[in-house]
Amino acid sequence: MPVILRLNGFRFFFYSNEGNPLEPAHIHVSKDGDEAKIWLDLQLLWPEMTVLMRAPCVKF
Repeated sequence: MPVILRLNGFRFFFYSNEGNPLEPAHIHVSKDGDEAKIWLDLQLLWPEMTVLMRAPCVKF
């Protein structure tokens, strides 16, 4: 599992192929044996990308 960040004893990480079916985007955070899952709202994190993802494909 790739670790994204280590900060003040917290470890932020993700599993590359989690869930069947795949779950919405989220990260895991652990510290001292406890773990939490944080769901990511891509519209809040990267609003321009969600607009691009919904845009129709233009062919030339």
